[in-house]
Amino acid sequence: MVKVGMDTDSPGNATSGYDANATFKATGFSQLHDTGTGGGISLSNFKIWAFPNCTFGFQGCQTSMESRKVLRNKRHYDLLTFVILGSPDDFASPGYFSSNLSNGIRVELTSTRRIAIHRYTFSPGTAEPRMLVDITNDSSQTSTFAVMTLNTTTARVMGGSQFASSFGPQRYTAFTCVDFAGQGFDLGSPTEYGTWLGDGTVQGQTDLNQQYFGFVSEMGALFTFNPAPKGKPTVILARAGVSFISSEQACANAEEEIPDFDFDSVQTENRAAWNELLGQVQVDTTNVSTETIQLMYSGLYRSHILPADYTGENPRWNSTEPYYDSYYCNWDTFRTLYSLIALHDPERFALIVRAMIDIQRHEGWLPECRGTTNQQFIQGGSSQRRSDPILGEFFVKFSEQAASLNVSADDLYTALLADAELQPPNWNLQGRQANAWKEFNYIPQDMFDAGGANTKQVSCTLEHAFGDFAISQVAKILNKMDDAAKYAQCAGNSFNLWNPNVSVPGTLSVAGMMQPRFKNGTFNFTDPRHCSIHDPLMATCFLNAVDRDGFYEASPIVYSQFVPHDTARLLKLQGGNSSFINRLERPLDLVPPPSRYFAIDDEPSFQIPFMYHYANAPGKSQYLQAP
Repeated sequence: MVKVGMDTDSPGNATSGYDANATFKATGFSQLHDTGTGGGISLSNFKIWAFPNCTFGFQGCQTSMESRKVLRNKRHYDLLTFVILGSPDDFASPGYFSSNLSNGIRVELTSTRRIAIHRYTFSPGTAEPRMLVDITNDSSQTSTFAVMTLNTTTARVMGGSQFASSFGPQRYTAFTCVDFAGQGFDLGSPTEYGTWLGDGTVQGQTDLNQQYFGFVSEMGALFTFNPAPKGKPTVILARAGVSFISSEQACANAEEEIPDFDFDSVQTENRAAWNELLGQVQVDTTNVSTETIQLMYSGLYRSHILPADYTGENPRWNSTEPYYDSYYCNWDTFRTLYSLIALHDPERFALIVRAMIDIQRHEGWLPECRGTTNQQFIQGGSSQRRSDPILGEFFVKFSEQAASLNVSADDLYTALLADAELQPPNWNLQGRQANAWKEFNYIPQDMFDAGGANTKQVSCTLEHAFGDFAISQVAKILNKMDDAAKYAQCAGNSFNLWNPNVSVPGTLSVAGMMQPRFKNGTFNFTDPRHCSIHDPLMATCFLNAVDRDGFYEASPIVYSQFVPHDTARLLKLQGGNSSFINRLERPLDLVPPPSRYFAIDDEPSFQIPFMYHYANAPGKSQYLQAP
């Protein structure tokens, strides 16, 4: 759950908080991050900061994020011009991060599942080391209802605040509990303490309770400590517990997981856990470049960042089941992440599946884009249909081991059927337009309903069909043959949107496209170039409630290749192997004139490079991957 790291003032969408561009300044070291997501920047809660000195003492400390931020040291100097060059003096490995700041402080970070521990080494001669806890500054400064108390003897800080979700309408509440200790010396009680609001400090104040921000949106605690005895470095440890339940639970988590402030032991255990996890995949590195090996293991490492294990931190219901969060989003990950997890970590896969089932059990539908304990907007045309292939993949591959992995086949199937048959009050956040799907066998473009936005109809249809295919496969394994036949037939609904009379302008040889369709069965022509870089209207087709074009984040050219459960039929519709290959090469820019409809940075294109296999031309897939 905890992903402790540096935050910077980078204006980009740095969802991990960190930016390697050395021109950006460090603003704090926070406990929670996501990575690789879209939407607004999420989390970055409860920053901690160290001051080597404040020019005018405690009350003169510049505490706001804008005022306190500093550059990082860089690795190289130009001795002729005295200009600092190169990358920042940062270091990272699984379970550890360090940075040398330009104010002379060295910062090191590591963590357990729910707790972060920081180590701040001050420059020799520091007389008044100070530590700041920031309660309110998340990534987008969305805090409201902030509360905090500090203990004048122990310097314990307890607090929390409400924050905005990054990809949905709801807010979440997070809590923290921060304790300090000296490394190699007794830190003792703070010599000065108080609260800060913006760039103003209130010495001696011990609590905050702000419910309306009309003048300032930043606040927290500030302490001054005695330095280490002469001859010893001043090294201050900060233990930051986090909870989505209460600050008391954050304290209990901290005391349970890091009882003794032993930074080096926590780092060693963290590194060992990552080595055990990454060691599940062994590769033959003979004649393989170091860069390639690093890329492979870095990718494997990142595949274990999300979804995140929030077990014990679900504020919505009590359960003995695991709770995973940051499914951000299943529309992004069902095509890649879970197939990889299935190859080497079925136990984690099972925990995630159990968590999904438990969410459906309590909220009615499987999660799609859940984050910070809230259901966020559905991504793409998925509704919940992206969870169905995930559960389907798990059960098809591990049905014989499901019981030993504590996954109930009955509960899994019940969750799948709830997605398929029940329409939620608002399918912008969960579920799908089940009623329209069952009535028309596609999602009509002119189907208006108060329960959600009328958008992405083609994407919805194609992805609902794939979800129903997943259900049919689970039903077959469970010997529910009537259901298997029913959902297999629903899986064929993909082809209800196939219009054989639509061609790419100027390329009549490429005929037949997925197209939006009205309730009366007629098609609504959409230029196959729509939502591509060649779209004459320059449409983007991103998440937008008024976007009625039927496609999400990709063109009809790309979506017309998405029938992963029946590519054989799709190949026949597209004229056989030769024509099918030609259609693949056009988006991949392998035929003149350059077209480049393929977009590797967007999920609907992901399957195109390997689709040559279905046309008996696997060498072309290999050609695309060759240097």
